[in-house]
Amino acid sequence: MGRWLLLAGLLIIGGSLIGVWRGWLDVPPQWNPWAPLDVQATPNWLTGYKLMRLRSDPALCEQALGSSGLRVSPQADSPDAKCPLIGALRVQGGGVGLSSSFLASCPLAVAFALFERHTLQPAAQQVYSQPVARVDHLGSFACRNVYNRENGALSRHASADALDIAGFRLADGRAISVLRDWPKQNQDAQFLRQVRDGACEAFSVVLSPDYNAAHRNHFHVDVGRWSVCR
Repeated sequence: MGRWLLLAGLLIIGGSLIGVWRGWLDVPPQWNPWAPLDVQATPNWLTGYKLMRLRSDPALCEQALGSSGLRVSPQADSPDAKCPLIGALRVQGGGVGLSSSFLASCPLAVAFALFERHTLQPAAQQVYSQPVARVDHLGSFACRNVYNRENGALSRHASADALDIAGFRLADGRAISVLRDWPKQNQDAQFLRQVRDGACEAFSVVLSPDYNAAHRNHFHVDVGRWSVCR
């Protein structure tokens, strides 16, 4: 009996998914796995799947980017370069300012916008009762191997899929630094840990000073195919 109930449940779920995919069932976009990601909408259990789809679907990523509020400019493709970039964007800011613009793949740009809206600013309001005005970073695109090794795999930075975040500046001018404030036991350290943990909902990889000494002064975030949060 139990097996038949399980089978019936699976058939109902499968039929419902087919109905949504075919357009026979009308559901809100945030609950439709095949609808474009809306960066402004509250994340749910489908958000990770929608972010994953952006990696292999440039048109879908462009739709998601349209809801991000980011100011971006397209960059010329460099297919023949040592580290080729196709469809790269220069992110110039949005809801939050930047210490400088940075190059990003479309999936990285969307993930950054999702992180800023649903993790960074809520954490700042909770801890400091004010927003973050600027994100300070160490750069994104760099044509190099992991840890700058002579041999080995290319870094996610080599495809503009990664960003190194060094700190934040609040609306009142107060600066929070990963290098200076992570080791402390205070409000700033609490904020940084909250931001690190929440970033794992938007990015597939988040590496903090807890990972190793190479990350003592920044959070490495990327949209690669591996999943690490530490």
